[in-house]
Amino acid sequence: MNKAFIREPEDTGQRHCPRCGSLAVPAGAAAVREHLVPEALTNLSETAWFCPFPRCEVAYFDTFERVATIDRLRYPVWPKDAEAPLCSCFRLTRDDIEQDIREGGVTRVRAVVEKAKTAEARCTVLAPDGRPCVAEVQRYYMKCRQNA
Repeated sequence: MNKAFIREPEDTGQRHCPRCGSLAVPAGAAAVREHLVPEALTNLSETAWFCPFPRCEVAYFDTFERVATIDRLRYPVWPKDAEAPLCSCFRLTRDDIEQDIREGGVTRVRAVVEKAKTAEARCTVLAPDGRPCVAEVQRYYMKCRQNA
């Protein structure tokens, strides 16, 4: 068939993890540099994606499907490590959210949501995907509340 009549697929910017197939999240260069050990940075291009699937060993990958695995991270990150803070900026953990649930309030969660609106929040660097944690904190809070 003549190629003039074949439509090229559009690049939507979405990428899937080359190992687990999960939809990945574009990660800012600053976040990638913050989280990976220096040797791992030489193997990735400037544009990278974060695989958010907790059980996948891939932390970051690039367009060429070169990967940096979780053992190349400087420190544990959520959701790859369930004990890591959900909020990298203000160190809110699962235990903090679960404590709010036990106390019947949202003190800790509300405080982080408010702090996330301030200049103190450095999500573009400290969050593994370079995005604010508010949605993930709220999602985990609602999950715990439903299970309580």
